[in-house]
Amino acid sequence: MNTGFIGTGSMGSLLIEAFLHSGALLPQEIVACNRTPSKAEQLAERYRGLRAVRSNKEVVLESELIFLCVKPLEYSKVIDEIKDFVDPSQIIVSITSPVMIQQLEQQLHGQIAKVIPSITNYKLGGALLCMYGSRLQADNREALTSLLAEIGEPIEIEEKLVRVCSDISSCGPAFLAYFLEHFIRAAVEETGIPQQQASALAVQMLVGTGKLLVDGDFTPESLRQRVSVPGGITAEGLQLMEKELNDVFNQLFRITHAKYDEDVAKVASILPPAAD
Repeated sequence: MNTGFIGTGSMGSLLIEAFLHSGALLPQEIVACNRTPSKAEQLAERYRGLRAVRSNKEVVLESELIFLCVKPLEYSKVIDEIKDFVDPSQIIVSITSPVMIQQLEQQLHGQIAKVIPSITNYKLGGALLCMYGSRLQADNREALTSLLAEIGEPIEIEEKLVRVCSDISSCGPAFLAYFLEHFIRAAVEETGIPQQQASALAVQMLVGTGKLLVDGDFTPESLRQRVSVPGGITAEGLQLMEKELNDVFNQLFRITHAKYDEDVAKVASILPPAAD
C-alpha cells in the first residue's frame, strides 16, 4: 500500500523506520514531506527508494494511506493545503491526541482514524492506541490494523479515554525511564557502585519484570507481594516509597489531563467543526 507521511519529526520518522525495519512497508512504498525538507531528504538518503517531496499536496496525490504526524497547532495549515486533494477512498491517520476524529471528518473527505504510537514501537513492541472514524470502511480498517500489528499491539480504545491511555502507553516509557535514571544515580551516589554496572543491572531488572507481567504469571500487585517479605529489606523500601510518593501518580494524571484540555481548546480555536 502506497503510504505517505506528512511530518517526519520524532514520531513520524519513528513510524517510518519501524515499518521499514519490520518489513511491513518497502522504501518505494513510502513518500514523505516535512516543513524542514532536509529531514525528509535524510530519510530518503538512508532508505533508497523512499521519496522525499516538497509539498503536502504531493504526499496526498501519491498515497492511499496518509499519516498526519504534525503538532496540534499545525493541523489547520496542513488541512488547508491538502483538503482539496483528499479522495474519499483514502485513509487519513492522525497521530495527535488533541485533534478529534470528528474535526477531521468534517474538514477532510477521506476515511479517518486516529492512532497514538509509542517509542516502544521502534523495537516492534508496545501498544498502538487505535480509534476509528465512522467512514472508515471495514476492509480498510482491517488493512490498517494489520499494518500496525507489524510494529506493535493495536489496541482499540474510546476516544474519550485517549489521554489516560496515552499517559500509560506513550508517556509511560519516559516516566519509567525517569524513575530508572534516578534509581541508578542514587545507587551510584550512595554506594559507589560503578554507573555502568548499576545501569546494566537496572535495565535487566526492568526487562525481566516486564516478562513476568506480560507472561501473565503476575500482576503488579502480586509481584510486589511475592518479592516483599514482611519485615524484610524490600518491605522497608516500599514503606518509604508509600510515604514519600503518596499521591504523586494522581497528581501526574491531573497535570497531563490539564495540559491535554488546554491543547484541545487551542485546536478548537483554529480548527472549528465545519458547518452542517
